[in-house]
Amino acid sequence: MKTIRAWQLAVLLAPAVLIYALFSALPLLDTLRLGFYTANDAGVRSFVGLDNYRTILFDPDWSAAFWNAMWNNVKFFCIHMALQNPIGLLLATLFSLKGLRGARTYRTLIFLPTLLSVVIIGFIWQLILSPLWGVGEKLLGTVGLADWFAPWLGQESTALLTLSLISVWQYVGIPMMLIYAALLAVPEEVLEAAHAEGASAMRIFWQIKLPLIYPTLGLVTILTFVANFNAFDLIYSVKGALAGPNYASDLLGTYFYRTFFGYQAQIGSPTMGAAVATLMFLVILGGVGAYFVLVQRRLTRYAM
Repeated sequence: MKTIRAWQLAVLLAPAVLIYALFSALPLLDTLRLGFYTANDAGVRSFVGLDNYRTILFDPDWSAAFWNAMWNNVKFFCIHMALQNPIGLLLATLFSLKGLRGARTYRTLIFLPTLLSVVIIGFIWQLILSPLWGVGEKLLGTVGLADWFAPWLGQESTALLTLSLISVWQYVGIPMMLIYAALLAVPEEVLEAAHAEGASAMRIFWQIKLPLIYPTLGLVTILTFVANFNAFDLIYSVKGALAGPNYASDLLGTYFYRTFFGYQAQIGSPTMGAAVATLMFLVILGGVGAYFVLVQRRLTRYAM
């Protein structure tokens, strides 16, 4: 077998490294740098160190909105962890059963919303849940639950939860397919041996299948975390940059948008926006780092 030389490996990797550096690494480094500056009315920038971060985290005019967005992001992530991933695991387990009729059709239908534009998804659900012309009340009325209908997207207490459920509905197909692929990779000989020893289907799932897919469940968890703390498009398409009502659905993504670009009475500041983006990056980096240190290292990787 011919050995690849160092220069050949460098030539092969050079295009990917160059593209990554130009469009990912350098913009990230420039954003980190910009967060240490401020600009006057003439656009002249001056170095201020950590002042922008102190303002965002501790100045009452800025910190209240930041911590509100952070707390909303935590709730947004927890709802996805409590609903999206368990439902994805349940569906994947169901579709992995042999002899299930129509499994391919159901998998396709469940995964289909993930391929649609978030703008389309947001517009459709706005129409469905509108108290003026939506069909949500009528649909609930067909099952005798019309009295339960409320303008969920327009209430502070329910706006974030409603948007989270819409997001769960759209993206549940991703963990479902990842876990489904992991379940298909479980060795058939192990399952047959368990059946021969008289193990029930439930016991096989909890004691054989589930431990074997722990690494995939960990991957799904970290992907959910990163995606949720980068969330912006659904909130913006449904509630706009103000993430109403009264910032009840505001996330770090929409907070960053208002800070960087400005919106209505708020004047945009690229340097303050860069500081917010850096804080978002540190939150995601901290979460991913904690996962790899506290969870990933403890996961037992089985030979499959």
